[in-house]
Amino acid sequence: MKTFRSHIRTATLALAAAGVLASQAIAMPAIEPSAEQPVVLAAGDCYAIGQQVAAQNGGTLAKASQSTRGGQPVCVIVVLVPGKEGQRPRRSEIVVPLN
Repeated sequence: MKTFRSHIRTATLALAAAGVLASQAIAMPAIEPSAEQPVVLAAGDCYAIGQQVAAQNGGTLAKASQSTRGGQPVCVIVVLVPGKEGQRPRRSEIVVPLN
Protein backbone atom coordinates (compact mmCIF):
# COMPACT_ATOMS: atom_id res chain seq x y z
CA MET A 1 0.00 0.00 0.00
CA LYS A 2 1.28 3.35 -0.97
CA THR A 3 0.95 6.17 1.41
CA PHE A 4 -0.48 9.57 0.60
CA ARG A 5 3.02 11.09 0.71
CA SER A 6 4.35 8.73 -1.99
CA HIS A 7 1.36 9.63 -4.23
CA ILE A 8 2.18 13.32 -3.79
CA ARG A 9 5.86 12.66 -4.58
CA THR A 10 4.97 10.75 -7.77
CA ALA A 11 2.55 13.47 -8.92
CA THR A 12 5.13 16.20 -8.25
CA LEU A 13 7.81 14.38 -10.26
CA ALA A 14 5.39 13.82 -13.14
CA LEU A 15 4.43 17.51 -13.21
CA ALA A 16 8.07 18.59 -13.09
CA ALA A 17 8.95 16.29 -15.99
CA ALA A 18 5.99 17.58 -18.00
CA GLY A 19 7.06 21.16 -17.30
CA VAL A 20 10.61 20.51 -18.49
CA LEU A 21 9.37 18.88 -21.69
CA ALA A 22 6.89 21.70 -22.32
CA SER A 23 9.56 24.37 -21.83
CA GLN A 24 11.85 22.60 -24.30
CA ALA A 25 9.05 22.43 -26.88
CA ILE A 26 8.36 26.16 -26.48
CA ALA A 27 12.06 27.04 -26.76
CA MET A 28 12.39 25.40 -30.19
CA PRO A 29 12.26 27.83 -33.13
CA ALA A 30 8.92 27.91 -34.93
CA ILE A 31 10.52 28.73 -38.29
CA GLU A 32 13.65 26.98 -39.46
CA PRO A 33 16.18 29.47 -40.86
CA SER A 34 16.84 29.11 -44.57
CA ALA A 35 20.29 28.35 -45.90
CA GLU A 36 19.89 31.00 -48.60
CA GLN A 37 20.66 33.90 -46.25
CA PRO A 38 24.33 34.91 -46.43
CA VAL A 39 26.42 34.72 -43.28
CA VAL A 40 28.69 37.70 -42.68
CA LEU A 41 31.58 37.17 -40.27
CA ALA A 42 32.92 40.71 -40.31
CA ALA A 43 33.82 40.76 -36.62
CA GLY A 44 35.93 37.62 -37.06
CA ASP A 45 37.61 39.13 -40.10
CA CYS A 46 38.37 42.34 -38.23
CA TYR A 47 39.80 40.33 -35.35
CA ALA A 48 42.13 38.43 -37.70
CA ILE A 49 43.17 41.68 -39.39
CA GLY A 50 43.72 43.22 -35.95
CA GLN A 51 46.00 40.36 -34.94
CA GLN A 52 48.11 40.94 -38.06
CA VAL A 53 48.27 44.72 -37.54
CA ALA A 54 49.25 44.25 -33.89
CA ALA A 55 52.03 41.84 -34.86
CA GLN A 56 53.32 44.27 -37.51
CA ASN A 57 53.41 47.11 -34.97
CA GLY A 58 54.95 45.01 -32.19
CA GLY A 59 52.00 45.51 -29.86
CA THR A 60 48.97 43.67 -28.55
CA LEU A 61 45.46 43.84 -29.94
CA ALA A 62 43.12 45.73 -27.59
CA LYS A 63 40.03 46.06 -29.79
CA ALA A 64 38.85 45.19 -33.29
CA SER A 65 35.47 46.36 -34.55
CA GLN A 66 33.72 46.93 -37.84
CA SER A 67 32.50 50.37 -38.85
CA THR A 68 31.41 52.25 -41.95
CA ARG A 69 33.34 55.32 -43.02
CA GLY A 70 32.59 57.14 -46.24
CA GLY A 71 30.12 54.41 -47.18
CA GLN A 72 32.86 51.77 -47.09
CA PRO A 73 33.15 48.98 -44.50
CA VAL A 74 36.33 49.31 -42.44
CA CYS A 75 37.92 47.68 -39.43
CA VAL A 76 38.86 49.96 -36.54
CA ILE A 77 41.85 48.37 -34.83
CA VAL A 78 43.20 49.52 -31.46
CA VAL A 79 46.73 48.34 -30.68
CA LEU A 80 48.66 48.85 -27.44
CA VAL A 81 52.31 49.43 -28.32
CA PRO A 82 54.80 49.03 -25.43
CA GLY A 83 56.33 52.30 -24.21
CA LYS A 84 60.03 52.98 -24.24
CA GLU A 85 62.17 52.77 -21.10
CA GLY A 86 59.42 51.46 -18.83
CA GLN A 87 56.80 54.01 -19.84
CA ARG A 88 53.16 52.97 -20.16
CA PRO A 89 51.94 51.55 -23.49
CA ARG A 90 50.78 53.86 -26.26
CA ARG A 91 47.29 53.43 -27.70
CA SER A 92 47.31 53.39 -31.49
CA GLU A 93 44.07 53.37 -33.51
CA ILE A 94 44.39 52.10 -37.08
CA VAL A 95 41.61 52.06 -39.67
CA VAL A 96 41.92 49.30 -42.27
CA PRO A 97 39.55 48.80 -45.23
CA LEU A 98 37.57 45.56 -45.00
CA ASN A 99 38.05 43.64 -48.25
